[in-house]
Amino acid sequence: MRILYLHQYFNTRDMPGGTRSFEMARRLVAKGHDVHVVTSQRDGCPDARGETVEAGIRVSWLRVPYSNAMGYGRRMSAFADFAIRSAMTAMASRPDVILATSTPLTIAIPGMAACSWHRIPMVFEVRDLWPEAAIQMGALNHRAMIAGARWLERLAYRQSAEIIALSPGMRDGIVATGVHPDRVTVIPNSSDVDLFSPTVDGTAIRQQLGLSGRILAYFGSMGPMHGVGFIVDAAAEFQRRRITDVTFVLCGDGKERPALERRVQSEALSNVRFVGPLAKRDVAHIAAAADVCIATMANVPVIYTSSPNKLFDSLAAGRPVVTNMPGWQREIVETNECGVFVKPDDAVDFADRVLELLASPERLARYGRNARRTAETQFSRDVLADQLEGVLLRAYAPQVDVRAASDAPVVVVTPS
Repeated sequence: MRILYLHQYFNTRDMPGGTRSFEMARRLVAKGHDVHVVTSQRDGCPDARGETVEAGIRVSWLRVPYSNAMGYGRRMSAFADFAIRSAMTAMASRPDVILATSTPLTIAIPGMAACSWHRIPMVFEVRDLWPEAAIQMGALNHRAMIAGARWLERLAYRQSAEIIALSPGMRDGIVATGVHPDRVTVIPNSSDVDLFSPTVDGTAIRQQLGLSGRILAYFGSMGPMHGVGFIVDAAAEFQRRRITDVTFVLCGDGKERPALERRVQSEALSNVRFVGPLAKRDVAHIAAAADVCIATMANVPVIYTSSPNKLFDSLAAGRPVVTNMPGWQREIVETNECGVFVKPDDAVDFADRVLELLASPERLARYGRNARRTAETQFSRDVLADQLEGVLLRAYAPQVDVRAASDAPVVVVTPS
């Protein structure tokens, strides 16, 4: 298949941020498919403009500046700009199937334009339930804009041959809009078991950062939906209890980071260190240096359905995970005995549960082994890439049948 992959935030392993699209695309290439990614040129992207080839993937980098630190208006402008530019690029290509991955929800616009122009199917991947997440977070509160966003969401679902959801909760949210369950496949975020590993040595990064004692590491975005303020609350509780041998390492960037840094400084929290943002391959060393990894999100019901990279990378690193998300994330860590659930927004409970875990070397080691086993058996990129290929082939197969029928020779029977 010739797959046109639309993703505004595509990252390689040498760039900060999630790499799901890169990892899936390179595996599709290895299976013999032609993959063309259309994405935006942002900080940390290759210097070359236009096109590059990354691990066999043809990548078109469009000049659409974007940063999580942008205000709401500038971000909306960037989304619209990318939608227009990527639609033009998509219509100029010759794919067999479109794979459009959100967020933002506006990625559906070039996807639908291309599938209509080329008369080919679109597979729509839902990474977060938008616009519901933006509504519950308070970022989208204008009645007309909410109505428009909901209309676009439903239109994208109707126009899609297949839909991918990154969690069971997302699947339920999609089905609730009227989509038939048979059209929705759950393919969660997955673990980079070759990049993150218990065998990675974190000694060098500990020395580089001047860290000793025990480390609780968070790596990921620091926006309103990621709940990093709750981690700072927990650090303050640790300091109040005079726990001096535990350091919270917060690795990443985002709109909330400047305010978090000011808070740490104003409260004189000596147990918090900010680093990065770092390329994905370097984040693996942060995970290796940690005793426990933290996978928090904001305490908002729709966010409970999220499928965060940091959770699955922590599992691959063989590190116990702390999550504050009820629902399927809590089920993952508790069912597989690879971490602990702490009550959302309850720093006292965080401190109680994590200190109890740190006090048991045997439990730490057992949870770490279980984490790695969970990553390998349930969330391996290789296994989930096979599932993605299957969804794309299902969408593509009817088109093949139609083309085969149209290309068949016409037999004219004349009476004898």
